Amino acid sequence: MPVLTDTHAHLYFHHFDHDRSAMIQRAVENGVTRLFLPNVDSETIAALYQTADTYPNHCFPMMGVHPCSIKAGFEQELAIAEQELKHSGRRFYAVGEIGLDFYWDVTYRKQQFEALEQQIAWAKQLQLPIVLHCRNSFDETFEVVRNHAAGGGLSGVFHCFGGTVADAEKVAGLGNFYIGIGGTLTYKKSELPEVIAATDLQYIVLETDAPYLAPEPWRSAKNPAQKRNESAYVVTVAQRIAEIKKLSMEEVANSTTQNALQLFKMN
Repeated sequence: MPVLTDTHAHLYFHHFDHDRSAMIQRAVENGVTRLFLPNVDSETIAALYQTADTYPNHCFPMMGVHPCSIKAGFEQELAIAEQELKHSGRRFYAVGEIGLDFYWDVTYRKQQFEALEQQIAWAKQLQLPIVLHCRNSFDETFEVVRNHAAGGGLSGVFHCFGGTVADAEKVAGLGNFYIGIGGTLTYKKSELPEVIAATDLQYIVLETDAPYLAPEPWRSAKNPAQKRNESAYVVTVAQRIAEIKKLSMEEVANSTTQNALQLFKMN
């Protein structure tokens, strides 16, 4: 069975409280053996740790502050995340999920930039990759990252990539950066198939963003309970990439998992 990796899943969210063990077991049985968990903010840290500690062979935590949590008093959020990163004694596999989000609210746009700069600085200091959220903000996020990546020493992934072929080429041009591809690839109006066709596998990692963005056919399920995304569904994303690129599942799994191991420095 091909070994796959879910590079982005919020498996500690309440959506999984009633069946977390069974859900992780389903992932493992489908070959999805490594699950990387991004943090959101100070309120999610306890649940993140509990999940990572309960399933240490499969769940690997990150630490950071999500751009949607950058509000008044965000300095305190950053202070807590920095304390955890540097002094908790835990191993983190990335600084994430960090970035810019101009979809929901731009009230704290300036502060989002400040927080992103600060968290990239931690990543460089600790030699950790960054996991980037860039909703309605790819160009702005890319510019910040490009400036920091210019001297080398920075790697990461543009999570939930939704850009163009040209955007994917820009990411590839950074060197040690990847695009994270998930369930949106399977949506009817998605333009990602064109991006996948044009992008070398060496720049692609797989993700779910569970419990959100379930691939088809789950996204269209009539029962709301079936719309929840989970890590096992990475298989569906890999199958779609294999179809588009006319490759075997093994080739897609091997390449994207190798990319993930390199990204998170687990080789």
